Amino acid sequence: MITSILVVSGIGLVCGVALALGARYLSVEENPLIGTVTELLLGANCGACGYAGCGGYAQAIVAGEAPPNRCPSCTPEALAQISAALGIAPIEAAAREVALVLCRGDDEQAQKRFVYDGITACAAAAAVGGGDKACRYGCLGYGTCLRACPAGAIEMVNGVARVHPELCISCRKCVAACPRGIIRMVPAASHTHIFCSSRDPGATVRKVCKVGCIGCRICTRLAEGAITMDGTLAVVDYKQPLDNEELPAKCPGKCILKV
Repeated sequence: MITSILVVSGIGLVCGVALALGARYLSVEENPLIGTVTELLLGANCGACGYAGCGGYAQAIVAGEAPPNRCPSCTPEALAQISAALGIAPIEAAAREVALVLCRGDDEQAQKRFVYDGITACAAAAAVGGGDKACRYGCLGYGTCLRACPAGAIEMVNGVARVHPELCISCRKCVAACPRGIIRMVPAASHTHIFCSSRDPGATVRKVCKVGCIGCRICTRLAEGAITMDGTLAVVDYKQPLDNEELPAKCPGKCILKV
C-alpha cells in the first residue's frame, strides 16, 4: 500500500517538474501588442472580420496579415489608437453599415393565412406552407434574427423585427439568419429607405399588406436615379444621394420612410 502511494506520488512529482520546466523553457512569449489591439477592438467576437474572434483578428493585425480597418464596428477613435500602437500611419475607417429589415408588414398591416402554433423560429414557420403571413416576402416575426444578434440591436415590434441602428455592430449575423433574406446592410448615413421586399404584382400586394410596394414607379421619377425598379419592386441605390423630402408622402404604398 505504502509502495503504491510512493510510486504514484513519484510519478506525479516527475510530471509536475516536467510541466514546470516545459512552461519555463518551451513557452512562446506573446507580443504585448496583441493584447493592446484586442482591448481596442469591440470585443463582440462576431467574426465579421473573417477571423474567429477579436483575439485572432488582433494577432493577424499585429502580424501584418490583416488591415486594422476590417472590423466594421471599430470606431475612428479606436482605429486611430490601433494605428498609433502599431506605429503606422492612421488608416481611414470603412464607411459604417447597419442592418435594415425591409418590411413594415406587422400584425396590424399584413394579413395572415392561418394561425401558426409551432416552434418559435422563422425557418420552422416558413417550412409550414411557406409561413403564416399572406405575403410571401414579409418578416415572419418569430425572432430568429433577434436571437442571432450579439449586440441586442434587434427587437420585435408587433410581429416585425426592427433594428436599432445606434446599437448595430455590422456583424451581418442577422442577415445570414433570416430565412426570407429581407435583411440588408445599408449605409448608416442613409436615412430614406423602402421598407418592402415583395416582388408580387401591385394588385396582389394590396390584398395582403397595407404598407407594401405596388410598383407604381412614382418614387423612381422623384428620386432622380437614386431609386430603380427590380421587376415590380422599387429599390434604393445607396450609391446615389437620396434627399427628396416628398418621397414618403408621395408613396401610395406607404412603404417609404425617412428614419
